[in-house]
Amino acid sequence: MNAETAATVAPHVSPVSPMLVRLADERATGALLRDHGTLYLAEGRVVHAESPAAPGIDILLTTGGRLPPEGWQQAIDEAGARREVGRFLVDSGRIGGGELEICHLGALYDAAFFALAPGSGPTRFRYGVGHWIGPVRPVPAAAVERETLRRRELLDQVWPYPAVDSAPVVPRTPAPGQSVTRRQRALLELADGVRTPAAIAWALGRPAFHTLLEVRRLAAAGLVDTPPDPPPGSRSGHGGRPVRPALPAWIAEVSADPDIALLRRLRDALEANL
Repeated sequence: MNAETAATVAPHVSPVSPMLVRLADERATGALLRDHGTLYLAEGRVVHAESPAAPGIDILLTTGGRLPPEGWQQAIDEAGARREVGRFLVDSGRIGGGELEICHLGALYDAAFFALAPGSGPTRFRYGVGHWIGPVRPVPAAAVERETLRRRELLDQVWPYPAVDSAPVVPRTPAPGQSVTRRQRALLELADGVRTPAAIAWALGRPAFHTLLEVRRLAAAGLVDTPPDPPPGSRSGHGGRPVRPALPAWIAEVSADPDIALLRRLRDALEANL
C-alpha cells in the first residue's frame, strides 16, 4: 500500500499512524514502537503486534485451554531464539495451522488497537527487528488502520464514555428482570471494583478489545458504574497487570542493538509462562 492508496481507502479520515502508512509504502521491515505497544512489519505488512494492555497469543492459547502452558514454554525454549515459535507449534502438532492463524490474527488486531491509540509518547521505528513468533499471516497496514478506526467507532456507538475502559469495573445491582449473557456473567464475576477491563481480559484469556466492548455494553445497561472522565491532560493506562518476570537470555541476542522499550514489550508477551 502506498500513500495514494491509503488516501483512496479513507479520503476523509487522517491516517491512524502516518508513520505506519509511510513504512508500508517503503515496504519496510522492523518494529514500530509507540506509546502503547509495538507493531512488527515485514516488507511493509504487519506480521505481529503486542501491547501491555492486550493479552498476547500465549495467553489466548493457554488460558483458554487450547494449549497447555508447558507446550507453549517448550515452543519458546526450542524456537524462540530462531524466531520460529509459530512454525514449531504447527510442526510439532500442538496446534493446527488454520487455528494458529485465527488466534494470531485475533491477537494482532487486538494489540494493534491499543498500540495505535493516540498518545503523547515518541514513535520510533527500528529497522530489521523481528519477533519471536515468526511468520504466520501478514496483514496489510491499510487493513490494520481500517479495523482500528472501526473499533474506535464501535466503542463510541455503544457507550461514548472512554473512562470506563481504564477504570476498575464496579458492578451494579441489576434492575428487576434484567439479564446478562453468559460471557457477560463471567466478566461480572471478576468485577470486584479493583480489576480494570484489561486485568479481566488477562484473567479470562480473552482479547482486551472484546472485553472493553462488553464493559461498555454493561455500562450502557447500567450494570457497571460509569466513572467521570479524567481531567484534560491526565493520562490513564490499562492498569491491573502483575509485575513482569525477567527476560530470557536469548532475547538480548535478537537484535544487535536492542531497544529497551522493545525488550519490555517482548517481556510482556512472554509474562504468563516464564
